[in-house]
Amino acid sequence: MALCETEMANMDQILIIDDDVELCSLVAEYLGPEGFKVEAIFDGKRGLERALNGPQLLIVLDVMLPGLNGLDVLRRIRSTSKIPVLLLTARGEDVDRIVGLEIGADDYLPKPFNPRELVARIRAILRRTKTAPQSDPIPDVVRVGEIELDPATRTVRQRGVPIEFTSVEFNLLEVLLREAGRVVAREELVDTVLSRKFSPFDRSIDMHVSKVRKKLGDSDNGTELIKTVRGVGYIFTLAREQAGSDAK
Repeated sequence: MALCETEMANMDQILIIDDDVELCSLVAEYLGPEGFKVEAIFDGKRGLERALNGPQLLIVLDVMLPGLNGLDVLRRIRSTSKIPVLLLTARGEDVDRIVGLEIGADDYLPKPFNPRELVARIRAILRRTKTAPQSDPIPDVVRVGEIELDPATRTVRQRGVPIEFTSVEFNLLEVLLREAGRVVAREELVDTVLSRKFSPFDRSIDMHVSKVRKKLGDSDNGTELIKTVRGVGYIFTLAREQAGSDAK
């Protein structure tokens, strides 16, 4: 049954930027019944313009685009916007995935892919990026050492200086801060932060940890705020452990 104009207007809008017209049509066919309205643009320059000015909740962005490639589009989006971006990469192109995550992609999906997995990834990203309803209790501000994280405003300060994080990076840091002093397994981080099952071949959570470390200036002053526990996961060190590291 066709949707009326009012129902269409109330649907969550997804922008897909990909020069594969057939793929865009297929994605639209799958996302429509799931409650999403899809707009497709087939080149990088026009896609960037729409991404910066459109009403969409999420962007599905292909790396290989005519005019302006997907990684350049992502860089320009991230210079002004935190909108969630799901990157489409060629299967086996690890460099594209690594660079995409470093630039600020929320997730990636290699081509060819099952459209149902795309829908699942989109829903997972939107679940973790949408703000909680006002009726829900507002979580307390988290303070560990020089780091202060406010879930209500989704802001992070280090020694009083604000630091910009993507939605995934913010959620990752919040989990590590709330569990400061305890090792958090990679499986737990993938499940909680990326909302998917852990795969030993998926290194995206490690890339997000690396980005958080860089933004916190980890190791720049001789301290290591987020430590790797080989074969297990990560731990955000407590203030006394950081002080002990400085004393060495």
